[in-house]
Amino acid sequence: MCSFMRYGIFSDVHSNLEALEAVIKEYKKEAIDTYLCLGDVVGYAANPNECVDKVKRLARVTVCGNHDWASVGLFSANYFNPVAGEAINWTKHYLNDEAWVFLESLKTVYEFDDLTLVHGTLDNPADFNYMVDCYDASETFELLNSNVCFVGHTHVAGVFIQDQHKNIRYSNPSSLGLKDGNRCIVNVGSVGQPRDDNPAAAYCIYDTHKNEILIKRIGYDVGVTRNKIIDAGLPRFLGDRLIAGR
Repeated sequence: MCSFMRYGIFSDVHSNLEALEAVIKEYKKEAIDTYLCLGDVVGYAANPNECVDKVKRLARVTVCGNHDWASVGLFSANYFNPVAGEAINWTKHYLNDEAWVFLESLKTVYEFDDLTLVHGTLDNPADFNYMVDCYDASETFELLNSNVCFVGHTHVAGVFIQDQHKNIRYSNPSSLGLKDGNRCIVNVGSVGQPRDDNPAAAYCIYDTHKNEILIKRIGYDVGVTRNKIIDAGLPRFLGDRLIAGR
């Protein structure tokens, strides 16, 4: 492995094939060395098998999300709201054997090369808690063995930065230069269902040579994904929300 790496890191595809294909197309322009996925490959939209296949072929590492595990019976669907639960049940019956085995094999946390990957938080990662404020982030920083941690789950990109005095602040820059003495937790946002009022797919690039993290966005044909959701018999709300990015 080379000393410096350019990572493509993404999360929360949620069976949205059009968004995933748009992100992969953009990544191909970026000289990415290694791809990493932070979970929730499936759920909500209508192409779970196709998305699993693409992620499985692309990513060196994928950690599990709550929808991934719930869709193969490893996490209770009772934790989800009724619409999400309906999508999980649909996905569970739609998955092919290859996708099922892949999702069943995913682990909650992965650590390597001074990176940590987890879908939600490091404290009780199999509970899939949300990291929404600096208190939540502090609990993960206490357990963090690396300088950089990448997460998803909230569908909103942003960065928690801890300085050498253990003070934590939050920001949502499109680019971030990593400073010596600081550690950070980076939420890479969502490929398939952003919830920051921007429907464009979100994805991340981490350049270890430049010590730089980039959060990028790319538009895709949301209407195609929406129509697939409706035609598949999934809740219409799951298609409509894509248009508003909520």
